[in-house]
Amino acid sequence: MKLTRRLFMSLAGGLAVLASGFAAPAMAGDMPAPFDNPSKVKIALVRYLSTGDFFQAYLSGVEKQAKALGVDLRVFDSRQDAALQADMVDQAIALGVQGIVVQHGLTESMQAAVQRALDAGIKVVAFDVNVKNPKVPQIEQSDRDLARLALEQAVKDNGESFNAGYVYVAGIAPLDRRDETWKIFKKKYPGIKEKAMFGTLDNPIANSVANQARSVLQAHSDITVMFAPYDEFAKGVKIAVDEAGLNKQIKIYSADVSTADISAMREENSAWAATAATNPAVVGEVSVRALAMLLAGQDPGHNVIIPPTLITQKILNDSDIKNMADLSAKMPQFAHADVAVPSWMPLPPRK
Repeated sequence: MKLTRRLFMSLAGGLAVLASGFAAPAMAGDMPAPFDNPSKVKIALVRYLSTGDFFQAYLSGVEKQAKALGVDLRVFDSRQDAALQADMVDQAIALGVQGIVVQHGLTESMQAAVQRALDAGIKVVAFDVNVKNPKVPQIEQSDRDLARLALEQAVKDNGESFNAGYVYVAGIAPLDRRDETWKIFKKKYPGIKEKAMFGTLDNPIANSVANQARSVLQAHSDITVMFAPYDEFAKGVKIAVDEAGLNKQIKIYSADVSTADISAMREENSAWAATAATNPAVVGEVSVRALAMLLAGQDPGHNVIIPPTLITQKILNDSDIKNMADLSAKMPQFAHADVAVPSWMPLPPRK
């Protein structure tokens, strides 16, 4: 690839690139090429979103699976700068990686960048960003099911008629898929009235959403349900609900989970009633495994889907679940996804 002045300056400027090389572990059995010499395999994770516990856990899963494979992982963090994320794909190409995991991003900025990687002979998988390319497997949390599980619980708890606030930002693939389910539910249950829609991805996300939610609660005192299908959104809504003293009047339903979320849901009289989630560390592991299959000449499928789990406040309290480790131990379906696991694939140690 031609090293443009822009790309050279990006590299020379030391844009947020974290590098971590892992020594190859001892592995039994035959490994397909190129993993018969894994220390020479270089892959990249190019991130759009990184704020919040979900993305830290996702990164941990990527790192653990890369370590289990023994490959050299490079991490690029664009911090929600779409143009920079596209540049970082070019940086990864220039570094000579064999594979790239694209984590979130905007279709309009990532579609061309991913095509440049493919043109350079690099394998690519995408998590929660639609790059509209049949050669790129899409790693998904089954976002429609995440929203469905949370909304089914909302209907179970509140009946088929309620006034709702809805937190949404368009253009982010997982949020768009969750929005499709929200629209289906409103059509299925005409008694569900969307009184306000708001949302932002401005950092820090939870505090920015809290600022919006304060105004929404003041303008719509009849809201009894908040659908916030991303845990940073839910944290922000909870801040505003608590400040307004409405934690017994309003119930919050979300997607995604972390130890901090579990603690917030278990607070006395917490408004956060339920969330639907996959284990973000497991999603990270699956992302790397799908990429490794491509590098080994195997097909993980175009849609690599990790099934979600419904987590209610009652389940957390009844099972005395305090953190993600407890959640994995007491809800085994949350701890591991048997997805993209060919017989030769080494897995991270299980506690």
